[in-house]
Amino acid sequence: MTLQLGETAPDFTLDSTEGPIHFHEWSGDQWVIFFSHPKDFTPVCTTELGAFAKRKDEFKARNTRLIGLSVDSVDDHEKWSKDVADVGGSALNYPLLADPELKVAKLYGMFHPKADPKVTVRSVFIIDPAKKVRLTMTYPPSAGRNVDEVLRVLDSLQLTEGKQLTTPVDWKPGEDVIIAPSVSDEQAKVRFPGGWRTLKPYLRFVPSPKD
Repeated sequence: MTLQLGETAPDFTLDSTEGPIHFHEWSGDQWVIFFSHPKDFTPVCTTELGAFAKRKDEFKARNTRLIGLSVDSVDDHEKWSKDVADVGGSALNYPLLADPELKVAKLYGMFHPKADPKVTVRSVFIIDPAKKVRLTMTYPPSAGRNVDEVLRVLDSLQLTEGKQLTTPVDWKPGEDVIIAPSVSDEQAKVRFPGGWRTLKPYLRFVPSPKD
């Protein structure tokens, strides 16, 4: 199964380092960053878990919760968390799901047996408060993720939500954004009375909204 953008993120119940997690109930009315780790006590995963833990407050400020998944047991997770704190400079401060039977990994399409028949790939899902999948990224087991990029895309999704705006290549918070092509110039005059900068008829920039 491969989840597509706009689909409802499947609900599940799994044990974790913070006890049983009933996913939809746990996520509540918040955004969620859900990411999988191939296996405990592996080098790349150890760096990732600590990096996300260290920046948890940045996600919290965006009304976003973090949750990870690995194929190993909670007992292994708890032992591994000591290494995570030692390497990453921050203890594990969000739940890490135990999925030894690959139940959720297969439900979310995190298991790619042709890449590795024993472990999950490095998947990232951004899920909105309505439980809709808004972003998917899949990395091979060998490549670590970029926390800045996850935050950047989250900022883009939250900023443009319901505003008929999009963000250009390499966009960062505070930079100009693009008026969606679905908005005509006449409609844009109403929505953006301050005007816009046109590079092409379909490429119109406006300052980033303040709220």
